[in-house]
Amino acid sequence: MTVLRMLFVTLCVGVVPLLASAADYRVGALSIGAPFARATPPGARTGGAYFTVDNGGTADDRLVADSSPAAAQAEIHTMTMDAGVMRMRALTGLAVPAGGKVTLSPGGNHVMLLDLKRPLVAGEKVPLVLTFEKAGTVEVAVAVTALGDVPKPAHP
Repeated sequence: MTVLRMLFVTLCVGVVPLLASAADYRVGALSIGAPFARATPPGARTGGAYFTVDNGGTADDRLVADSSPAAAQAEIHTMTMDAGVMRMRALTGLAVPAGGKVTLSPGGNHVMLLDLKRPLVAGEKVPLVLTFEKAGTVEVAVAVTALGDVPKPAHP
């Protein structure tokens, strides 16, 4: 085997797993990308999960439920600022318009993990099951990042 061929094989073996781990999760016409959560301090009872949902289909859909074995309960939440006061409330669902994109991010819509069974630790992955009204259910692996980190999306 030539040196060039060995280098090519080495690059492929090293890059393919990276591409696979950066890939979106798919369910129906929906693509879920860049799921992450921030690490929590010891004793914290709540955490947040964030991701994007791209709807490549021609029909609207809705995120209607979520769950995780890392928490006793998971809820779809929205966060807003009202006269300098942060207000958070649970939502019964989150619309994902046809041909559109919804971003769940810190300071906005997110999945709230309630009554954590243990702290979220940077470097670990947490399973999160998302249920959409039309597309169905998908399990994603949520990468836990350091407290201040926000991962870059897999796709621009």
